[in-house]
Amino acid sequence: MGSTEDLDYPQIIVQYSSGFLISKVMFTACELGVFDLLLESGEPLSSDAIAACLGTSTTGMERLLDACVGLKLLAIEMTQEGALYRNTEISNIYLTKSSPKSQYHIMMYYSSTVYLCWQHLTDAVRSEEEMLKFMAGQNSVWSICGRDVLAAFDLSPFTQIYDLGGGGGALARECVSLYPNSTVTIYDLPKVVQMAKEQFISPEEHQITFHEGDFFNDSIPEAELYILSKILHDWDDEKCKQLLEKVYKACKPGGGVLLVESLLNEDKSGPLETQLYSMNMLVQTEGTERTAAEYSKLLEAAGFGVIQVKRTGKLYDAVLGRK
Repeated sequence: MGSTEDLDYPQIIVQYSSGFLISKVMFTACELGVFDLLLESGEPLSSDAIAACLGTSTTGMERLLDACVGLKLLAIEMTQEGALYRNTEISNIYLTKSSPKSQYHIMMYYSSTVYLCWQHLTDAVRSEEEMLKFMAGQNSVWSICGRDVLAAFDLSPFTQIYDLGGGGGALARECVSLYPNSTVTIYDLPKVVQMAKEQFISPEEHQITFHEGDFFNDSIPEAELYILSKILHDWDDEKCKQLLEKVYKACKPGGGVLLVESLLNEDKSGPLETQLYSMNMLVQTEGTERTAAEYSKLLEAAGFGVIQVKRTGKLYDAVLGRK
C-alpha cells in the first residue's frame, strides 16, 4: 500500500507514465549527433551553435538540450553570452560513437525498431489472434507451393521426417499425402504446437506428430530427413551454421536436410518477389534471402554434401543436402 503522500500526489505513477519520453529524448539526441558534436568541439557550445551545426531548429534544439540537462546527460553553464552546454562524463563514455564503450548503435536500434514495435504491446498481450493469422497465412502459402517443393526431389526413401519450425502443419500434411509411407514430426515452440493441435491438425492425422522445443537451444532428435522451410532466411550466416551443424549431428547417416526458401538469382538480379522478401527480412529480422550457392555453402560448412538445387518456378524453391 502506498504512503499518504503517494495517494495525495502519485509521484511514481507520473514518473512511469513519462518513461517513454525519457527514452526518446536520449535516442533523439544520439541520432542528431549532439553528444558527438560536443565531444569533437572540445568546448561548451550554445544551443544556437549546436542547432546550426546539426541543421535543426533553434527552439527545438534548445528544448532538447535542456531536457538532456535534466536527465544529467548534459551539463549547462551560464555565461554573459548565454547558456553553454557540454557532455557529462557518462555521455562521453557511452553515448558518443567514437567511444570504445559506445552504446550508440543499440540506442538507434531501440529507437527505430523496438520503440515502434512496443506500440502494439496491448494487442500482443490481449490475444493470440496475430499468431493464428500468421499460421493460417503460412498454411495458405503451402496450399499452392507445398507440393512443388516436396516433389522437387524424390523424398520417398525418407520415412522419418522432422519439420523444424513446422507451424500450422500444412507442409507436413502435404508431405504425408505425397509420401504415404512417411511420418512427419512438427518441431516448434510449445505455444505454436498447442495452437497447431487446436486449430489445424486433428488427432486423426496419425502420420503427423509434434515435438515441443526451441531447436536453437534444445536438442534435435534423430531423423532421416529434416525440413527447414522459410527458417534460414530469418537468420544471419552464423546462426544458420549453428542450426545446420546441430541438424547434421542429429541426422542419420544417409539422411538429409531439405531447405525450402525463395532463391535469389546468382547475380542478385531477381526475382523481384525475392528481392522484396529480402527487404522485409532487413526490416523484421536479422536474416536475408540468399542465392542457391550461398545456401549450398552454408550446408557444406555444416558437413552436408551431394547438394542439389531445384527451382520450382513458384514462390519457393528447394535445396537438398545429404549426409
